[in-house]
Amino acid sequence: MRTVTGRTDHVVVVGAGLAGLSAALHLLGAGRRVTVVERDAVPGGRAGRLDLGGYRFDTGPTVLTMPELVDEALNAVGESLRDRLDLRPLHPAYRARFADGSTLDVHSDAEAMEAEVRRFAGPREAAGYRALRRWLTELYRVEREQFIGANFDSPLSLLTPQLAKLAALRGFARLGPSVARFLHDERLQRVFSFQALYAGVPPRKALAAYAVIAYMDTIAGVHYPEGGMRALPDALAAAARDAGADLRFQTPVAWLERIGGRVTAVRTSHGERIPCDAVVLTPDLPMSYRLLGHRPRRPLPITWSPSAVVLHAGVDRTWPELAHHTLYFGREWERTFDELIRRGTLMSDPSLLVTAPPGQGMFVLAPAPNLRTGPVDWDRVGPAYRDELVGVLERRGLTGFGAAIEVEQLVTPKDWAAMGLAAGTPFSAAHTFAQTGPFRPRNLVLDNAVLAGCGTTPGVGVPPVLISGRLAAQRITGPAATRSRRSAQPRQAHTRH
Repeated sequence: MRTVTGRTDHVVVVGAGLAGLSAALHLLGAGRRVTVVERDAVPGGRAGRLDLGGYRFDTGPTVLTMPELVDEALNAVGESLRDRLDLRPLHPAYRARFADGSTLDVHSDAEAMEAEVRRFAGPREAAGYRALRRWLTELYRVEREQFIGANFDSPLSLLTPQLAKLAALRGFARLGPSVARFLHDERLQRVFSFQALYAGVPPRKALAAYAVIAYMDTIAGVHYPEGGMRALPDALAAAARDAGADLRFQTPVAWLERIGGRVTAVRTSHGERIPCDAVVLTPDLPMSYRLLGHRPRRPLPITWSPSAVVLHAGVDRTWPELAHHTLYFGREWERTFDELIRRGTLMSDPSLLVTAPPGQGMFVLAPAPNLRTGPVDWDRVGPAYRDELVGVLERRGLTGFGAAIEVEQLVTPKDWAAMGLAAGTPFSAAHTFAQTGPFRPRNLVLDNAVLAGCGTTPGVGVPPVLISGRLAAQRITGPAATRSRRSAQPRQAHTRH
């Protein structure tokens, strides 16, 4: 594995999102001096927060999967997740509601989920679920270290014994047909393949290897931190500060000083000059490249994932049919992906995600084309589309939803773009084959400049972003130096049942 050359005593991490904080903790654990600069007043990045009219909202991720990755980052500085967070497992992990009126609760417990599938679709599908669960578990076991958790210097890095195992598991087939080998009910197929949307690829075209996202959601389990998802970056930032990091909030980066292929200092918008031996950049790819004054060559331009419209709504009532996460599937499926990804139009038959955490405001997410694929005039369309989403949810069972809204905020692709996110999408570079594994934008871009975050290895989502921070740190310190300060058997995350 290639690593940063020269001295690496002092590292500046640009961005206090989950990737930057993960990188900072792993660097601190390896004995580096770390300065974190963040443009916002609080940590979190895309794991953002909104306080509006007495309601609290998570504006990015709304649940936590694979909490052991948080534990891994905290272990690097001699702490554990148990020290910093109180997690609540979610039962069910999801509730899926379909256009035909049927409802399915998704459980991470094998016996509970098998019984639910049997109730929902009969014994043949229950047996298929068991087989699917075994396949997903083995797929994750094969991918965990050599593919998801690895730095790549070239496609040759893939040539390991694990590659043959992944091929034998049909990891290079297509996701949709692979799930259909186990489940014949089209509704169940959606539950175990809709995650491909956030990877920016229709299930029928996504690599089956991305079924590991379904493993993380439906088998490993879904958690919610006490205090909301904002508690996660707060905990990581506090641990980094206690371990000696210099965290500087409300400190935007203006440019980077370079001598040849080395960054020598970070310049802030306040006129500060922060000398450094290495730098970790976590802003979206175009912004990171702009700061570096360097854009790596690629044979093809980057393809960006679809975006999303999000309605944050503070409501004065609850609905018993809502779980923490409720998926409202429309009748159309293939057409929805075609509209979002190829045609660049709004969904004609929307599938929506509604998040209703106890004690907080509601979060309604509608996938939407990004600004490159669908240059929608969101100033004009946004208010009307908000009304359409409210109407769709009322027709699908949330009676009185519109009248119950006391405060609200609508976020459109134009707003994501104003936050510095390429193509107006929070989901960054799509996980096409040409942007997967060793073909994804590399994290080592100059002699001493490393990227972290969802645009680089391994990709989009809270678990991959946390891993990206570790991988960035390993580029600076070498892999052995970022091992946990705790024992080889880390303590389990503290969960409240």
